[in-house]
Amino acid sequence: MTWPRPVPVIGDITTAAQRDATPDGWAFAPPERDVFYDIVRSRRDIRRFRPDDVPDETLRRVLTAAHNAPSVGHSQPWRFITVREAATRERAAWLADRERLAQAALMEPEAGRHLLDLQLEGIREAPVGIVVCCDRRTPGAGVLGRATFDDADMWSCACAIQNLWLAARAEGLGVGWVTLFEPTDLADLVGLPDGVRSLGWLCLGWPDERPPEPGLERFGWSERQPLEDVVLHERWGATAPDAPVSRLRAPNPTDVVHARDESDTLLTPPGSLGVLDRAIDRVVALGHADLVHGTLIMVAGDHPVADLGVSAFQRHVTADVVAAAQAGEAVGVVAARAAGLSVVIVDAGASGGDLLHSDALSLDDVDRLLAGGVSTGVAAARKGLVVTGEVGIGNTTVASALCAALLGLSVNDVVGLGSSANSAMLVRKRAVIQGALDRVAATTTTPTGPRELLVQLGGPEFAYLTGVVLGAVQAGQVVVLDGFATSVAALCAAMFEPAVVSHLIAGQRSREKAHAIVLERLGLEPLLDLRLRSGEGVGGCLAAQMLLCGLTIRRESARTGGRRP
Repeated sequence: MTWPRPVPVIGDITTAAQRDATPDGWAFAPPERDVFYDIVRSRRDIRRFRPDDVPDETLRRVLTAAHNAPSVGHSQPWRFITVREAATRERAAWLADRERLAQAALMEPEAGRHLLDLQLEGIREAPVGIVVCCDRRTPGAGVLGRATFDDADMWSCACAIQNLWLAARAEGLGVGWVTLFEPTDLADLVGLPDGVRSLGWLCLGWPDERPPEPGLERFGWSERQPLEDVVLHERWGATAPDAPVSRLRAPNPTDVVHARDESDTLLTPPGSLGVLDRAIDRVVALGHADLVHGTLIMVAGDHPVADLGVSAFQRHVTADVVAAAQAGEAVGVVAARAAGLSVVIVDAGASGGDLLHSDALSLDDVDRLLAGGVSTGVAAARKGLVVTGEVGIGNTTVASALCAALLGLSVNDVVGLGSSANSAMLVRKRAVIQGALDRVAATTTTPTGPRELLVQLGGPEFAYLTGVVLGAVQAGQVVVLDGFATSVAALCAAMFEPAVVSHLIAGQRSREKAHAIVLERLGLEPLLDLRLRSGEGVGGCLAAQMLLCGLTIRRESARTGGRRP
């Protein structure tokens, strides 16, 4: 007699006989299977996004798919931090921009330039950021399967990312996986506890591109290898593939996307103006597409440190240049006039100390100079773009000391020859800066921010220019930086308010050794690289003239579909 088989109400209800009769019985029907393979084939790393929001219910479906990923020992170590706050995304974009430039600098020159040409943005544009984390606080020995492969929890989180990516593709969403971060910087940004590790930042949103093939393949960075080259049989043999080639040697999302939409209508290939196109996009995204004018703000400061033999020129040259500027004959003023810019000249006064033996300024001095700079920056921003320039014998020494303290760098990392200096002067300059840093370290017991460092190691024009940048950004204007000193002041401003960086354009990269480091930390690629030493805002004026010309090109060039209404 045959009895009915008890059918469980939970778990697998199939029988061995059923599974034997139809080994492929678990397969989806061909139409559903083909859709899945289409999704896998068409998954792309998206870099351009529309600003439209992602509905909560859609986001939940995508995250649920990620949560359904396989995990070692069913440990489910993934954690998903969703980020919609604009300030956090702006800070993340800054971190990624500067790391992108750092990685490009480590590559062979041609590969580095190719990297900078690629569209790697998306953090600012995508309406949702997702930081995928792996909670590693449980020892590997305590999780089934991790005792032998301790990183299996990280692999599990990678599986969750893939599930999320495929689900997003099925929803019509795009995902961009950004790993251009120092892990500790990203961890600090989203407040990860010890023992929790991030796997980068996922940009999630409606794609503003629909690429038929992977972007890096489309742009000639690499090609997909044939399947036969990556599948080995039984063991790694003599016919195994060669080792992979190593190439190693930063506004409102809606406005950002609309700026790019407008440029896409031009009768010219996208990005045809290279780095300049990106700068124009930034200006347009800030609401200044009709910009035709600007102002050079040239700020002078007198530095007692110049008396310590760190400069090839005597201190009185600062006053001479200021007098020439007021007469309309200094090179910075002439450059501004040639570029069609107005000029504001500010004598910010003298430092109180020489950095080596005493602080440069008092806290009251710094606050007063910051406030004055903010007022000047706001006023100038109402008239057009703002170019920052400086005059101050000895201020490359000040800039180097500030740079070292702000970024935790050594003296050798930041000290260059300066204007017309020789080797003996370079030795004195290094010694003075090291002594100043040692003095500050010996008298400081708590971490210091830009305000305190401006007191200890700054100078009057640095504090004033920091305020100028903050004021111009407060007014919503773009700021074109000149050389090393103005870039250090912009770095101070960015440390006060990270959103500053989205308003900055690096006019040039000077010959000062640390200037490239500062621009990299700001995530900025310069428009010009002419090895200038002039100061006074000359490089910034040249770049501003180019930028204004580029805006004219953007406004007046032929369109393929007519002008946007």
